[in-house]
Amino acid sequence: MNIDPSIPFYDRLRTQLNRSTFWPAPYLFKFIVPSDPDKIAQITAIFGEKEAEITEKKSAKGSYTSMSIRMTMPSAQSIIDKYQLIGSIEGVISL
Repeated sequence: MNIDPSIPFYDRLRTQLNRSTFWPAPYLFKFIVPSDPDKIAQITAIFGEKEAEITEKKSAKGSYTSMSIRMTMPSAQSIIDKYQLIGSIEGVISL
C-alpha cells in the first residue's frame, strides 16, 4: 500500500483501521516512556488499570520503560483519541 504524505497521519490510521477491523476489537498500544513514575502513572490513568492489560519492561539501564497496553476498543476514533491524549505527555514515543 502506498502512503500518501498529503493525508494527515490520523486520517490514514483511521482509514487503515476501518478497512481491516470490525468493531469493537482488541488493540495493542506500544509506547517507550522515560522511566518516570509520574509519566507511567499518567499513561496508566488514560487507559484505566481495570479496563486495560498493561505490561511494563524497563530498559537495560533503567532509563526507559516499554509499555504494552492491550484493550478492547469500540472504534478507530477511540484509538486515535488515546494516541492524542498520550501525545500530550512529554518524552513518550508511540510505536
